[in-house]
Amino acid sequence: QVVVDFERLGEHAAAFQGHDVGFCCLGTTRAKAGADGFVRVDRDYVAQAAELAQAGGCKHFVLQSSRGANVQSRFLYLRVKGEVENLVQAVGFDRCTILRPAVLLCKRQESRPMEWIAQQFLGAVAWVFPTANSVPVETVARAMVACVMQPGKEKVKVLENRAIHELGKA
Repeated sequence: QVVVDFERLGEHAAAFQGHDVGFCCLGTTRAKAGADGFVRVDRDYVAQAAELAQAGGCKHFVLQSSRGANVQSRFLYLRVKGEVENLVQAVGFDRCTILRPAVLLCKRQESRPMEWIAQQFLGAVAWVFPTANSVPVETVARAMVACVMQPGKEKVKVLENRAIHELGKA
């Protein structure tokens, strides 16, 4: 494990050398980082990390994005997620897998009251409709690993929430 300074990511190019696969789950919130900080972390840092990984020999890049990612969205979050998906695809990996999970079900150390309320509600809904509006982070992690283990001919593959559930249980 290598700790890098994302403000000086170019100085850490050696950390991105010699890896066949890159996994990226980097992100923050607008509330925590402000609008500019959110864009810097969720788009700029991710795109730069993808470029360094590809230059270092990475063949398959796996990006966790978001359900509804769309460069045309009026919502900053979804627009930035769409932008970063396009930037990562443009890097030119042999394979690129993009996961678009719905609401992530997880336990956080920091307090996010509205997210906690949403998770409680969606966790209950998940008992009846397990793939509809949420996904446990453990399922996303298993799906990310599983997509790398499966042979694939598609240069870019996008996995929506239902596919993440299926792959994460395989």
